[in-house]
Amino acid sequence: MERLKRRADFLSAAKGARIQAGSFTLQARDRRDRSLARVGFTITKKTGNAVERNRIRRRLRAALGGVVPRSGRAGFDYVIVARRQALTVPFDAMIAELERALSRLHERKSGPGPARPSVKSGDGESE
Repeated sequence: MERLKRRADFLSAAKGARIQAGSFTLQARDRRDRSLARVGFTITKKTGNAVERNRIRRRLRAALGGVVPRSGRAGFDYVIVARRQALTVPFDAMIAELERALSRLHERKSGPGPARPSVKSGDGESE
């Protein structure tokens, strides 16, 4: 697992898939290569002071260290946008949230898309 460092990588992940969870938002982008998964963190000043932001970052990094090798996929960039709840949620619950978010992301990515309603033209109504 490598880290994202360049702003362009964060911006491209932000344009990809997005999964909401209780204590974070997971953004992901398929780079379409087979290299290691890369991970980045976004913890804004709204989440707290520097000590709290660093604690959130350490908790997320530790949780991702165990989850991404099992549930992540090679060739993907993942960005975690933290919420303040990441500071207080139990660590086991955070790991479960991460696993659930990654499985939802890849299930949606690889499975069939949502059914689109058919659009009928000429329904017989006059305007």
